[in-house]
Amino acid sequence: MLYHSTRSDMAFVDSAQAVLEGLAPDGGLYMPAQLPAFDWKACLQGSSLDMATDILSALLPDIPDMPNLVKKAYTGKFETEDLTPTGSVGDFHVLELFRGPTSAFKDVALSMLPQLLTAAKTAKGMQEDILILTATSGDTGKAALEGFHDVPGVRICVFYPHGGVSQVQRAQMVTQEGNNVAVCAVRGNFDDAQTGVKNIFAACRDKALPFSLSSANSINIGRLAPQVMYYFRAYRDLMDAGKISLGDEVNFSVPTGNFGDILAGYLAKLLGLPVGKLICASNANNVLTDFITTGTYDKRRPLLKTTSPSMDILVSSNLERLLYLLSGDTALVASLMKQLNTEGVYTVPADLLAKIQAEFCCGFCDDKKADEVMGRVYQELGYLCDPHTAAGWAAAEEYTAATGDQRPMVVLSTASPYKFPVAVLTAIGGDTSGDEFQQMERLSAMTGVAIPKNLSGLQGKEEKHTGVIDKDKMLDYVLNL
Repeated sequence: MLYHSTRSDMAFVDSAQAVLEGLAPDGGLYMPAQLPAFDWKACLQGSSLDMATDILSALLPDIPDMPNLVKKAYTGKFETEDLTPTGSVGDFHVLELFRGPTSAFKDVALSMLPQLLTAAKTAKGMQEDILILTATSGDTGKAALEGFHDVPGVRICVFYPHGGVSQVQRAQMVTQEGNNVAVCAVRGNFDDAQTGVKNIFAACRDKALPFSLSSANSINIGRLAPQVMYYFRAYRDLMDAGKISLGDEVNFSVPTGNFGDILAGYLAKLLGLPVGKLICASNANNVLTDFITTGTYDKRRPLLKTTSPSMDILVSSNLERLLYLLSGDTALVASLMKQLNTEGVYTVPADLLAKIQAEFCCGFCDDKKADEVMGRVYQELGYLCDPHTAAGWAAAEEYTAATGDQRPMVVLSTASPYKFPVAVLTAIGGDTSGDEFQQMERLSAMTGVAIPKNLSGLQGKEEKHTGVIDKDKMLDYVLNL
């Protein structure tokens, strides 16, 4: 299958090369020239591993032995064989994406990406090492480190915003073991770290380096494609529970900052899954809410620190892929991305905005609202959720109340509540004294919900990666690895 940049349809690569490169040479994101024909009904009949195999084989057909790669990626790493179970909570259904090795939704993709990357490397006959460069707002970093540590022929470097992740998230990263890993804090916010990574790609294009660069962020199609599976899994779970019949449409409310998680839902729809509305749920950094409402994307605003730090983002990279999918116009996309880079703002044409609004709705949830939602959902329904999931729940409630849409609503739960214990304890009326590890213990004692094993073992582990650098030193850091 041929892929090309969202910013040009002149240069084509196959799907294996697209995964290896991560970012296209012109700074755009790789997308298929044409989506494949896909038997979505047959896909729904299999297990989660079967679904993943079918979807990845369709989207990345140039990577061989996909069934074996999927088994290696997932077997024995998740709490359930389904990987991402869906259950009913009140009037909604919650898709739990935090049952993997780092308790965040990124595990689904970042357990798979190392398998895809190493298989693509073999298929293309690449001899040199690959250096994975990743910026994280909290969850991607640990999930990528967990997936790539000690993988032969691959090194990984993770940058995160200094003071911009939770104590638990930081502990997960700085205690990471492995001979091929580097983790460094950047003085700045996530957008600074993400922009720095993109700039490193650009600066290294013509340099003679002892490694090739790739990315574990969702700018890499190999990171995005595995996320499509859990929309199919959720649909199948609703069928098995008797909530829907085959062909019924289902709405999804998705907490998202970088737009990858919700874009995976749109790709599922393009592959045939009966997806109704996709509700884009933001926190107080509501640049996506404003964009979907008005058609103007304006990053010229302060980036707020919130209790849902994985959505503390103002530059949503994967939105570029949606603009391409709905317009088919690479020149338009290139122009809009240039405007965003130079002016900090762009406005899409009216016809493109109409197409976006036909597929997506939006809402946002500040910390106060998230606190109220977490407390109410726990007190009334007995379900413990984190602040990101609360944003998805709030947007789902707002959408349902405003539209009267009675189609089933799935809220994506993107992280364990134990990754943000102070926010969750505050919401349910618990004692927030002490550090986050003491708070986790108190939260478990109060609710009876077990702490994930990967989090309970963090306290007291040796910190191996404690560096902090200025954002303009990121390139030097990478070149000196």
